[in-house]
Amino acid sequence: LGTLITPLSRMRPWKLASETATLDNLSNGRVILAVGLGALDTGFAEFGEQTSRKARAELLDEGLEILTGLWRGQPFNFEGKHYQIKETNFMPPPPPVQQPRIPIWVVGAWPRPKSMQRVLRYDGLLPTMMDAEGNHVAFTPDDIRQMKAYVEQNRTLTTPFDIVVEGVTPGDDPQAAAAKVQPWAEAGATWWIEAMWESSDQPSQVLERIRQGRPES
Repeated sequence: LGTLITPLSRMRPWKLASETATLDNLSNGRVILAVGLGALDTGFAEFGEQTSRKARAELLDEGLEILTGLWRGQPFNFEGKHYQIKETNFMPPPPPVQQPRIPIWVVGAWPRPKSMQRVLRYDGLLPTMMDAEGNHVAFTPDDIRQMKAYVEQNRTLTTPFDIVVEGVTPGDDPQAAAAKVQPWAEAGATWWIEAMWESSDQPSQVLERIRQGRPES
């Protein structure tokens, strides 16, 4: 259970900690939290939202530290550039079922070092690729292999790690769906997200795709 994605830099980390802990308890430990900077609309500035990429990255890093600290259910304090928390054990719901934390998937902009180093501290990669000018570009299974190799060479944690790819497969053609997913699985992806982003997709279409089941590689 989770979202894809939660723009943590635009949220109150303590509120999100409470909400995700509640859901993790209700679901008996099934929550995964996917986070990133979030898409930046020029109109956000008119509401006082932070638009600087650097500042949003700082907010994301501090927010992740606060989440993981509060989830432990122990007295916690934090002193950062953007957030300051006096020592508190305030946590309205019980701590999450999953300890030491709810698994966190982080958007990683390959091959940007700072973005990928953030990914290494957590539990999964939501990959994006950027060219030299900072524009998003499509990635391939070969790119996923490179990302996987980078994680294996540089991650010091021994906990499980996911690589998440999204796309659309034909639910009425299992063989075609498997053929589309297989190259990504072979490259190292551990999750496939069926991504129906088009506004023309009606709830009935989404429900039908769910009933058709997941693609099997």
